[in-house]
Amino acid sequence: MSTTNDNQNLVARLFAAGAHYGFSKSRRHPSVKPYLFGSKQGTDIFDLTKTAALLDDAKAALEAAGKDGKTVLFVSTKDETSRLVRQEAERAEAPYVINRWIGGMLTNFTEIKKRIDRLHQLTVEGESGELERKYTKKERVMIGREIDKLTFNFGGIKQLEKTPAMMVVIDPRHDQIAVREANDSTVPVVGIMSSDNDLSKVQYPVVANDALQASVQTILSELVDAYLAGKAAFVPAKPAAKTTTRRTTTPTTA
Repeated sequence: MSTTNDNQNLVARLFAAGAHYGFSKSRRHPSVKPYLFGSKQGTDIFDLTKTAALLDDAKAALEAAGKDGKTVLFVSTKDETSRLVRQEAERAEAPYVINRWIGGMLTNFTEIKKRIDRLHQLTVEGESGELERKYTKKERVMIGREIDKLTFNFGGIKQLEKTPAMMVVIDPRHDQIAVREANDSTVPVVGIMSSDNDLSKVQYPVVANDALQASVQTILSELVDAYLAGKAAFVPAKPAAKTTTRRTTTPTTA
């Protein structure tokens, strides 16, 4: 009974946020058709009961990732939603990309890690005063510009040590390079996506308005809550106990 009520409450909140509005029929991708309730004045309308079911699947996947201690990367380089993604990713203590997707972030992470390490190095040297001691004023200006550029490109993933286990993307069509790299790297993708998206590109599609901030905020909060619930249940594996072997000696006889 409570599950039904929760689902109805979710649908009501999605409706209030305007999540049911898609794009015009002319922009519709065929893969979205099964999730439409109909059209109103040429605008596609999502069936929010189906959206809620898709959201439940995505939440279950993220909760499982959290329970397993896996890292989830949050992505949106759209002006309308990048601030929300940063806010929710920071709440989840998860890495994020909101300014620009640098090619190779997943498919060539070894090289990306070198740039992250460079950012760490310069940050530590700046905080310790080492930059002041080692470089001239002109050199420090150049290094400052390098730090700004590295922070812009990699600031959100500076704690990332390896390829993430999952990725959450707002509007996969907009960040299609990120989604393509995820697919090439077999990283499952949760996509908040409107009617102009190809659902086959992501493993966990959540069809809804991906431009309205209220819509994205409602869905993203649900996803992050699920991930945090999983993380709260995560139990790190205990290191294997060291075993010592006793060496026995056989007495020798004269």
